[in-house]
Amino acid sequence: MKVIHSVHPDDFKTYQTALIRERFLIDDLIESDQINCIYTHYDRMIIGAAKPVTKSLELKTYPNLRSKYFLERREIGIINIAGDGEVLADGQTFTVNKLDCIYIGKGTEYVTFSSKDPANPALFYLLSAPAHAFHPTSIMTNAEAAKVNAGDASTANRRTINKYIHMDGIKSCQLVMGLTILQEGSVWNTMPAHTHDRRMEVYFYFDLPAGQKVFHYMGQGDETRHITVNNNEAIVSPPWSIHSGSGTASYSFIWGMAGENLDYTDMDIINIPDIK
Repeated sequence: MKVIHSVHPDDFKTYQTALIRERFLIDDLIESDQINCIYTHYDRMIIGAAKPVTKSLELKTYPNLRSKYFLERREIGIINIAGDGEVLADGQTFTVNKLDCIYIGKGTEYVTFSSKDPANPALFYLLSAPAHAFHPTSIMTNAEAAKVNAGDASTANRRTINKYIHMDGIKSCQLVMGLTILQEGSVWNTMPAHTHDRRMEVYFYFDLPAGQKVFHYMGQGDETRHITVNNNEAIVSPPWSIHSGSGTASYSFIWGMAGENLDYTDMDIINIPDIK
Protein backbone atom coordinates (compact mmCIF):
# COMPACT_ATOMS: atom_id res chain seq x y z
CA MET A 1 0.00 0.00 0.00
CA LYS A 2 1.47 3.32 -1.13
CA VAL A 3 2.03 5.84 1.69
CA ILE A 4 1.55 9.62 1.41
CA HIS A 5 3.48 11.63 4.00
CA SER A 6 2.58 15.00 5.49
CA VAL A 7 3.89 18.24 3.96
CA HIS A 8 4.63 21.52 5.77
CA PRO A 9 2.91 24.56 4.19
CA ASP A 10 6.18 26.49 3.98
CA ASP A 11 7.74 23.64 2.00
CA PHE A 12 4.68 23.45 -0.27
CA LYS A 13 5.30 27.02 -1.47
CA THR A 14 8.39 25.78 -3.33
CA TYR A 15 6.65 22.88 -5.09
CA GLN A 16 6.34 22.79 -8.84
CA THR A 17 3.59 20.90 -10.68
CA ALA A 18 5.31 17.51 -10.85
CA LEU A 19 6.02 17.46 -7.12
CA ILE A 20 2.50 18.54 -6.19
CA ARG A 21 1.14 15.68 -8.27
CA GLU A 22 3.54 13.22 -6.65
CA ARG A 23 2.71 14.25 -3.07
CA PHE A 24 -1.06 14.81 -3.28
CA LEU A 25 -2.64 13.28 -6.39
CA ILE A 26 -4.06 9.74 -6.34
CA ASP A 27 -4.37 8.69 -9.96
CA ASP A 28 -4.08 4.89 -9.98
CA LEU A 29 -6.93 3.66 -7.79
CA ILE A 30 -9.24 2.00 -10.30
CA GLU A 31 -8.47 -1.52 -11.50
CA SER A 32 -10.92 -4.23 -12.55
CA ASP A 33 -11.31 -7.10 -10.06
CA GLN A 34 -8.98 -5.39 -7.59
CA ILE A 35 -9.12 -3.39 -4.37
CA ASN A 36 -6.44 -0.68 -4.29
CA CYS A 37 -5.73 1.48 -1.25
CA ILE A 38 -3.49 4.45 -0.40
CA TYR A 39 -2.44 5.27 3.19
CA THR A 40 -1.93 8.92 4.15
CA HIS A 41 -0.42 10.33 7.32
CA TYR A 42 -3.05 13.08 7.28
CA ASP A 43 -5.24 11.80 10.12
CA ARG A 44 -4.22 8.25 9.07
CA MET A 45 -6.87 8.24 6.35
CA ILE A 46 -6.95 5.40 3.82
CA ILE A 47 -8.33 6.12 0.35
CA GLY A 48 -9.36 3.16 -1.77
CA ALA A 49 -11.49 1.77 -4.57
CA ALA A 50 -12.99 -1.65 -5.28
CA LYS A 51 -14.17 -2.61 -8.77
CA PRO A 52 -15.63 -6.14 -8.75
CA VAL A 53 -16.36 -7.31 -12.29
CA THR A 54 -16.08 -11.08 -12.64
CA LYS A 55 -15.71 -11.96 -8.96
CA SER A 56 -16.36 -10.86 -5.40
CA LEU A 57 -13.57 -8.87 -3.73
CA GLU A 58 -12.61 -9.26 -0.07
CA LEU A 59 -11.29 -6.30 1.91
CA LYS A 60 -8.13 -7.68 3.48
CA THR A 61 -5.68 -6.07 5.87
CA TYR A 62 -2.26 -4.70 4.90
CA PRO A 63 1.08 -5.39 6.61
CA ASN A 64 1.61 -1.76 7.58
CA LEU A 65 -1.71 -1.69 9.48
CA ARG A 66 -0.40 -4.30 11.94
CA SER A 67 -3.93 -5.61 12.39
CA LYS A 68 -5.62 -9.01 12.19
CA TYR A 69 -8.23 -7.61 9.78
CA PHE A 70 -8.77 -4.28 8.02
CA LEU A 71 -11.43 -2.87 10.39
CA GLU A 72 -9.97 -4.15 13.65
CA ARG A 73 -9.27 -0.55 14.73
CA ARG A 74 -10.87 1.34 11.83
CA GLU A 75 -14.19 2.46 10.37
CA ILE A 76 -15.00 2.83 6.68
CA GLY A 77 -17.36 4.84 4.49
CA ILE A 78 -18.23 3.48 1.03
CA ILE A 79 -20.03 5.20 -1.86
CA ASN A 80 -20.87 3.39 -5.09
CA ILE A 81 -20.40 5.58 -8.20
CA ALA A 82 -21.31 3.10 -10.97
CA GLY A 83 -23.48 0.00 -11.53
CA ASP A 84 -25.61 -1.74 -8.91
CA GLY A 85 -23.64 -3.66 -6.31
CA GLU A 86 -23.67 -5.48 -3.00
CA VAL A 87 -21.57 -5.22 0.14
CA LEU A 88 -21.35 -8.14 2.57
CA ALA A 89 -20.40 -7.21 6.15
CA ASP A 90 -20.03 -10.08 8.64
CA GLY A 91 -22.84 -12.10 7.07
CA GLN A 92 -25.21 -9.22 6.28
CA THR A 93 -25.75 -8.37 2.60
CA PHE A 94 -26.54 -4.78 1.63
CA THR A 95 -27.62 -3.57 -1.79
CA VAL A 96 -25.59 -0.47 -2.65
CA ASN A 97 -26.61 1.16 -5.91
CA LYS A 98 -25.18 4.24 -7.61
CA LEU A 99 -24.70 7.17 -5.18
CA ASP A 100 -25.76 5.07 -2.18
CA CYS A 101 -23.51 5.11 0.90
CA ILE A 102 -22.76 2.42 3.46
CA TYR A 103 -20.85 2.86 6.71
CA ILE A 104 -19.19 -0.15 8.38
CA GLY A 105 -17.98 0.19 11.94
CA LYS A 106 -14.91 -0.89 13.85
CA GLY A 107 -14.69 -4.59 14.60
CA THR A 108 -16.29 -5.90 11.41
CA GLU A 109 -14.05 -8.76 10.31
CA TYR A 110 -15.30 -9.85 6.89
CA VAL A 111 -16.23 -7.39 4.12
CA THR A 112 -16.71 -8.18 0.44
CA PHE A 113 -17.79 -6.23 -2.64
CA SER A 114 -19.65 -7.57 -5.68
CA SER A 115 -21.48 -6.35 -8.78
CA LYS A 116 -24.95 -7.44 -9.83
CA ASP A 117 -24.14 -7.16 -13.55
CA PRO A 118 -20.58 -7.72 -14.86
CA ALA A 119 -21.50 -5.74 -17.98
CA ASN A 120 -22.22 -2.72 -15.75
CA PRO A 121 -20.01 -3.25 -12.70
CA ALA A 122 -20.18 -1.35 -9.46
CA LEU A 123 -17.31 0.96 -8.49
CA PHE A 124 -16.99 1.44 -4.74
CA TYR A 125 -15.02 4.42 -3.42
CA LEU A 126 -13.65 3.84 0.08
CA LEU A 127 -12.52 6.11 2.91
CA SER A 128 -11.29 4.64 6.18
CA ALA A 129 -10.09 6.34 9.36
CA PRO A 130 -8.99 5.06 12.77
CA ALA A 131 -11.91 4.51 15.15
CA HIS A 132 -11.95 4.43 18.94
CA ALA A 133 -15.65 3.71 19.34
CA PHE A 134 -18.08 1.29 17.72
CA HIS A 135 -20.92 2.45 15.48
CA PRO A 136 -23.19 -0.04 13.72
CA THR A 137 -23.20 -0.71 10.00
CA SER A 138 -25.69 1.65 8.33
CA ILE A 139 -26.76 2.24 4.75
CA MET A 140 -28.24 5.41 3.25
CA THR A 141 -29.59 5.71 -0.27
CA ASN A 142 -29.02 8.87 -2.26
CA ALA A 143 -32.71 9.66 -1.93
CA GLU A 144 -32.36 9.57 1.87
CA ALA A 145 -29.27 11.79 2.00
CA ALA A 146 -29.64 15.30 3.42
CA LYS A 147 -29.56 17.66 0.43
CA VAL A 148 -28.53 21.29 0.25
CA ASN A 149 -28.91 23.26 -2.98
CA ALA A 150 -26.27 25.94 -3.27
CA GLY A 151 -24.70 28.37 -5.72
CA ASP A 152 -26.06 30.25 -8.70
CA ALA A 153 -25.96 29.97 -12.46
CA SER A 154 -24.52 33.50 -12.68
CA THR A 155 -21.37 32.32 -10.87
CA ALA A 156 -21.34 28.89 -12.58
CA ASN A 157 -21.63 26.96 -9.32
CA ARG A 158 -25.19 25.62 -9.02
CA ARG A 159 -24.77 22.36 -7.13
CA THR A 160 -26.48 19.91 -4.82
CA ILE A 161 -24.60 18.82 -1.69
CA ASN A 162 -25.54 15.33 -0.46
CA LYS A 163 -24.62 14.58 3.17
CA TYR A 164 -24.36 10.95 4.31
CA ILE A 165 -21.95 10.46 7.24
CA HIS A 166 -22.18 13.51 9.52
CA MET A 167 -23.49 14.64 12.89
CA ASP A 168 -27.14 14.47 11.84
CA GLY A 169 -26.83 11.50 9.50
CA ILE A 170 -25.01 8.17 9.70
CA LYS A 171 -23.10 8.09 12.98
CA SER A 172 -19.33 7.58 12.96
CA CYS A 173 -16.31 7.97 15.17
CA GLN A 174 -14.54 10.61 13.07
CA LEU A 175 -15.51 10.15 9.41
CA VAL A 176 -17.55 12.82 7.61
CA MET A 177 -18.56 11.95 4.04
CA GLY A 178 -20.82 13.03 1.22
CA LEU A 179 -20.88 14.11 -2.40
CA THR A 180 -21.60 17.16 -4.50
CA ILE A 181 -23.22 17.15 -7.96
CA LEU A 182 -22.76 20.21 -10.18
CA GLN A 183 -25.62 21.05 -12.50
CA GLU A 184 -25.03 21.23 -16.23
CA GLY A 185 -23.28 24.47 -17.12
CA SER A 186 -21.82 24.92 -13.62
CA VAL A 187 -18.15 24.13 -13.07
CA TRP A 188 -16.98 25.79 -9.81
CA ASN A 189 -16.92 23.95 -6.48
CA THR A 190 -16.23 25.22 -2.97
CA MET A 191 -16.00 28.91 -3.75
CA PRO A 192 -15.54 31.01 -1.66
CA ALA A 193 -12.72 28.73 -0.57
CA HIS A 194 -12.10 27.68 3.01
CA THR A 195 -9.82 25.66 5.25
CA HIS A 196 -10.60 23.63 8.39
CA ASP A 197 -7.57 23.30 10.62
CA ARG A 198 -9.15 20.49 12.68
CA ARG A 199 -9.79 18.15 9.72
CA MET A 200 -8.03 16.92 6.62
CA GLU A 201 -10.08 16.27 3.47
CA VAL A 202 -9.99 14.10 0.37
CA TYR A 203 -11.70 15.01 -2.92
CA PHE A 204 -12.56 12.28 -5.44
CA TYR A 205 -13.74 13.55 -8.83
CA PHE A 206 -16.13 11.40 -10.87
CA ASP A 207 -18.71 11.60 -13.66
CA LEU A 208 -16.38 13.97 -15.53
CA PRO A 209 -16.95 13.52 -19.29
CA ALA A 210 -14.21 11.93 -21.37
CA GLY A 211 -11.58 14.37 -22.57
CA GLN A 212 -12.38 16.96 -19.87
CA LYS A 213 -10.33 18.13 -16.86
CA VAL A 214 -10.81 19.66 -13.44
CA PHE A 215 -8.38 22.34 -12.28
CA HIS A 216 -7.96 21.65 -8.57
CA TYR A 217 -6.71 24.55 -6.43
CA MET A 218 -4.83 24.04 -3.18
CA GLY A 219 -2.35 25.72 -0.85
CA GLN A 220 -2.81 28.46 1.72
CA GLY A 221 -5.31 31.13 0.73
CA ASP A 222 -2.63 33.71 0.02
CA GLU A 223 -0.29 31.27 -1.75
CA THR A 224 -2.34 29.00 -4.03
CA ARG A 225 -1.26 26.38 -6.56
CA HIS A 226 -3.17 24.15 -8.96
CA ILE A 227 -2.95 20.85 -10.78
CA THR A 228 -5.28 19.22 -13.30
CA VAL A 229 -7.28 16.14 -12.36
CA ASN A 230 -8.94 13.50 -14.54
CA ASN A 231 -12.10 11.49 -13.98
CA ASN A 232 -11.89 9.03 -11.04
CA GLU A 233 -8.83 10.68 -9.51
CA ALA A 234 -8.48 11.96 -5.94
CA ILE A 235 -6.62 14.75 -4.17
CA VAL A 236 -5.45 14.69 -0.55
CA SER A 237 -5.98 18.11 1.04
CA PRO A 238 -4.04 19.02 4.21
CA PRO A 239 -5.82 20.99 6.97
CA TRP A 240 -3.91 24.17 6.02
CA SER A 241 -4.94 23.99 2.36
CA ILE A 242 -7.94 25.25 0.43
CA HIS A 243 -9.70 22.68 -1.74
CA SER A 244 -11.55 24.08 -4.68
CA GLY A 245 -11.94 23.27 -8.35
CA SER A 246 -13.15 24.43 -11.73
CA GLY A 247 -13.85 22.07 -14.59
CA THR A 248 -13.91 22.28 -18.35
CA ALA A 249 -17.32 20.57 -17.98
CA SER A 250 -19.73 19.77 -15.16
CA TYR A 251 -18.77 16.91 -12.82
CA SER A 252 -19.39 15.41 -9.38
CA PHE A 253 -17.07 14.79 -6.46
CA ILE A 254 -17.02 12.90 -3.18
CA TRP A 255 -15.72 14.77 -0.18
CA GLY A 256 -14.53 13.02 2.94
CA MET A 257 -12.92 14.23 6.14
CA ALA A 258 -11.39 12.94 9.34
CA GLY A 259 -9.95 14.74 12.32
CA GLU A 260 -10.91 16.34 15.58
CA ASN A 261 -14.63 16.92 15.12
CA LEU A 262 -17.68 16.06 13.02
CA ASP A 263 -19.00 19.62 12.57
CA TYR A 264 -19.55 20.05 8.82
CA THR A 265 -19.73 23.87 9.18
CA ASP A 266 -16.49 24.18 11.16
CA MET A 267 -14.48 26.04 8.51
CA ASP A 268 -12.52 29.25 8.05
CA ILE A 269 -13.81 31.10 4.99
CA ILE A 270 -11.39 32.91 2.70
CA ASN A 271 -13.19 35.67 0.84
CA ILE A 272 -12.72 35.70 -2.93
CA PRO A 273 -10.92 39.11 -2.97
CA ASP A 274 -8.37 37.73 -0.48
CA ILE A 275 -7.34 34.67 -2.53
CA LYS A 276 -3.90 35.01 -4.12
